[in-house]
Amino acid sequence: MTYTVAVRELCEFTAKQGDLDLRFTPVPTALEGIAGHAVAASRRGAAYRAEVALGGSYQSLHVRGRADGYDPAQQRIDEVKTFKGSLDRQPASHRHLHWAQARVYGWLLCQQEQLAHIDVALVYLDVGTQQETVFTERCSADDLRQHFEAQCQRFMAWADQEAAHRAARDAALGLLAFPFGGFRTGQRPLAEAVYKAAVAGRCLLAQAPTGIGKTMGTLFPLLKASPAQRIDKVFFLTAKTSGRQTALDALARLSDSAPTLPMRVLELVARDKACEHPDKACHGESCPLARGFYDRLPAARAAAVAAAGDGSPAPALLQTRVREVALQHNICPYYLSQELARWADVVVGDYNYYFDLGGLLHGLAQANQWRTAVLVDEAHNLVERGRKMFTAELHPAALAQARSSPTAVRHAPVKKALDKVRRAWVALDKAQIATYTVLDALPDKLLAALQQCTTTLTEHFTDHPTEPDPALQAFYFDALHLQRMADLRDEHSMVDITQPAEVRGAQRPKPGGSVVCIRNVVPAPFLQPRLAAAHTSTLFSATLQPAGYYADLLGLPPDHAWVDVESPFAARQLRVQVARHISTRHPHRAASLAPIGALMAQQFRTRPGNYLAFFSSYEYLQQAVALFAQQHPDVPHWSQSRRMLEGEQREFLARFTTTSQGIAFAVLGGSFAEGIDLPGQRLIGAFVATLGLPQINPVNEQIRERMQALFGAGYDYTYLYPGLQKVVQAAGRVIRTPSDEGVVHLMDERFAQPQVRSLLPAWWGGPAG
Repeated sequence: MTYTVAVRELCEFTAKQGDLDLRFTPVPTALEGIAGHAVAASRRGAAYRAEVALGGSYQSLHVRGRADGYDPAQQRIDEVKTFKGSLDRQPASHRHLHWAQARVYGWLLCQQEQLAHIDVALVYLDVGTQQETVFTERCSADDLRQHFEAQCQRFMAWADQEAAHRAARDAALGLLAFPFGGFRTGQRPLAEAVYKAAVAGRCLLAQAPTGIGKTMGTLFPLLKASPAQRIDKVFFLTAKTSGRQTALDALARLSDSAPTLPMRVLELVARDKACEHPDKACHGESCPLARGFYDRLPAARAAAVAAAGDGSPAPALLQTRVREVALQHNICPYYLSQELARWADVVVGDYNYYFDLGGLLHGLAQANQWRTAVLVDEAHNLVERGRKMFTAELHPAALAQARSSPTAVRHAPVKKALDKVRRAWVALDKAQIATYTVLDALPDKLLAALQQCTTTLTEHFTDHPTEPDPALQAFYFDALHLQRMADLRDEHSMVDITQPAEVRGAQRPKPGGSVVCIRNVVPAPFLQPRLAAAHTSTLFSATLQPAGYYADLLGLPPDHAWVDVESPFAARQLRVQVARHISTRHPHRAASLAPIGALMAQQFRTRPGNYLAFFSSYEYLQQAVALFAQQHPDVPHWSQSRRMLEGEQREFLARFTTTSQGIAFAVLGGSFAEGIDLPGQRLIGAFVATLGLPQINPVNEQIRERMQALFGAGYDYTYLYPGLQKVVQAAGRVIRTPSDEGVVHLMDERFAQPQVRSLLPAWWGGPAG
């Protein structure tokens, strides 16, 4: 069996050495890199060939890639690298890796063009000055062939192992049986839709009710389709920790049902949860787990994927397992997990690992030309998460901290550049009259000051790599992100200036105190290329209605498939009541508290048990709790607090037992409104004291205008659809299994409106009251 590897992957495996060194070194953005390569190619003449596809084999190994350029006249192949700062500070290990890549491309070209010799050039282009530094060596084809074969030989043992693993994995997946014997009601149609989308190479939007086993219903068919569709990796992407755990549990169940299945499952966690030495910097002179990282990586990598002692497949690469292996080999667990992403079959991690502009998984997939399948869990969350990824803000406090930082105090050029940003910011605020203003673009003077400032800071960080300054670096990265989003801004985003809320007396806000924001409204233009890069993708959730809203905002291709899985639950299982005598509109909040409390207490006394009560904000929740405790002291209750830690969240949920009774107060859209499972007597009802509509404020009103211009449905896209999605998710906590029965009280008169009712699940049968 032939094993295919990219040139970059081959050389990173064989030629990386020394410490893990993440000291700040300015690097070009992807767009700057692309532009830099284009500049280099444009200087080479009409005969110059850019992006030359090459491939070659050694025994059972096939190596492929794209050389940056080839000049037939000079018989020279170029490996172009863009950079910022001083090339003199480039670590020797980086240059070693670059030469390894260039020489491999040199041999592949010699073989393709039947050349006896060639000039191999490393072209370093400074994206700031556009100046090139070129290192060239004349190489014979025989020398390059020997270098190529040496790299391949170092990789061959691993490649043979990986080829055998892939063959065994695909054979086992072909025989894999559904682990539960039979599908739940609704689970089979979902699985069939996912399988068909994988076969057709399409994107699927799937609405499937809570409780049917969506995670297994998407993972199983995709894994079954993987051998025939030549899928290299499956990425299961989640919005929350609970979703990640559900996916890992489902994959564990699959592995248990097929003990010989050699499927590598990797869990990716955030850096702050995996770092062993948060007080140390990520380089060999500071952290012992960074010292000699790449020298010890091969042994750690081999240990991580090795079969168990009894010959059974290696255990899942969960956070605890990766940490155990990493510490055995004295290397960083977090960066070991990132290296293992190259060799895992299924990777489970947060949305940002794929959709963020610098997403690890998407970057690896593109570099290695993987054929990938993407599963997006609770996809309704991707709208807001996407907006946050592609929004950039500058806060005055960040600039103030940077200006008072030790670096700014000691280095006049840094202080001067920051002061110039401050003056441009002050001038901008002096020109603003309203507390909230939307601009056509980021003002030229502020943008120019930021660009000059980041250039100065780039030079400073390059010249002083051993002088960390967290405040200065934080502002620097914020400014870079703002500039990047300014370059990418289109009708999907808007520029706004928000003055501080607290103003003493009638005095205007102090100039320079505003928040400058490039606010993403529609993440579709950024998400669409990531979805298109996958062979197949499935975005699924219990609440994706109306489908057109999610297709518009998430950037689904025009030919995407849609499936709305029929619920296995019946209307008799859930009694839905609308409290027509209650209004939770903001002017009526105070008056609503007493009737809400009375209704809740009456329901509890009629049928004692466990209930969840959802409110639109912490303030509203606290007011409701205070009055409820005063007027109904006999009813047990507890409440969610602000910024609960994971341990506190577990304690909150632990109070829901099969024998307990009480009402838990929570915030709609918060940690307990979705992604939690309290079947049977652990939860028998819910109260929803709001339509969940986002607050009417200047920002949301501007979003409404933009949505109206783009889609002709400003109010629905900004307020109604996002609000009702939260309501349905919260109510969905009540009925989790076919044997559950419960009640949901929708406590607002607007739930009786026909348009609102049309957005509630059909299986509810129409709310009463």
